[in-house]
Amino acid sequence: MGHPVFNMDKEIVARVARAAHIKLSEEELEKYSKDLSDILDYFKVLDEAPDHEGAGVNPVEIADVLREDVPDQRIDSAELLKDMKTYDNYIRGPKLV
Repeated sequence: MGHPVFNMDKEIVARVARAAHIKLSEEELEKYSKDLSDILDYFKVLDEAPDHEGAGVNPVEIADVLREDVPDQRIDSAELLKDMKTYDNYIRGPKLV
C-alpha cells in the first residue's frame, strides 16, 4: 500500500503562515515550499526501509523497572510542619479564586 505524495506548494505554505500569524515574503514562500518538499522527500526514503521484524530500534533492552511501593516516613511530620503556617495540620496556601 503506497503512501500519499505531498507537494508543499506556495499556497499551502502561505495558508499555514497565515494561520500561524507569520508574514512571509514571496522569496520566503518559494524557499520554504522547496525546503518542506525536500523534507517530505527525505521521509519517503524511510517508507522504503525494510520492516524491523521484531527487532527494536533501541540498542539497550528496556526491562520492567517497576518496584513495589512501600510507604516510608523518615522525617517526623510534626518536625516538618513546626515552622509552617498550618490550620488543623493542613498547610495554608494562597487563596484560589
